[in-house]
Amino acid sequence: MKQLVAYITAGYPDKNFSLDLVLALKDAGVDKLELGIPFSDPVADGPIIEQANLQSLNNGFKMQTLFDISSTAAPLLETYWMGYFNPFYHKGMDFFIQQATQSGVKGFIIPDLPHEEALPYASLMQQQGLSLVSFVAPTDSKERIAHIVKDAKGFIYLVAYAGITGAHASEDLSQTIAQIKAHSQTPLFVGFGVNEKTAKERVRGADGVIVGSAFVEILLNDALSYSDKISSIAQKAKIIKEKINA
Repeated sequence: MKQLVAYITAGYPDKNFSLDLVLALKDAGVDKLELGIPFSDPVADGPIIEQANLQSLNNGFKMQTLFDISSTAAPLLETYWMGYFNPFYHKGMDFFIQQATQSGVKGFIIPDLPHEEALPYASLMQQQGLSLVSFVAPTDSKERIAHIVKDAKGFIYLVAYAGITGAHASEDLSQTIAQIKAHSQTPLFVGFGVNEKTAKERVRGADGVIVGSAFVEILLNDALSYSDKISSIAQKAKIIKEKINA
């Protein structure tokens, strides 16, 4: 069974909404949850997730909101914190590791932390049973892919194209996937630009897909009520889950 990983911006538009959305995503068949930590300069993300980040910060997002959501979400769905390195560095990785352990979170996704610089942090996390997700891009060489994925934990995040999230670019991932699979048995998920139209193609050869912008776009639609947003996101998740397993 191919897996669906759902990204949502933590605490947007508020904590209770996030908690209700987590329950709906679980019921829709989502297998893993990425809780995005709002940040002012999300360099790997496109305008949709960037807007949700900025609005969440403007609404007064606090890290405690992330921890509160996680404590409820993690027992229901395998949960990872997705964020940029600055907040982790500012508060200290030891602090986040402690909070993740207490919340039941499985690990971290930090897209702007290069693999070589991530290794000491990955070791710290592994001592507490946590994972630091490894990123692979289709532009990586065979040698670099082998180096990145040989000790990968949690899952491997394959970026579908060079660029930002939410774009509609497309690349042939078959050779990259083959290289990853040759060196690791860790589950491989494809992210960036995955939606109900692209999911079936993107999941080919992989173990699942990561969907973010397609969900967050609905979060930003102020013409919808809270309940309509939740039901629309859940329905989209259900369709994607069905398509990647068709």
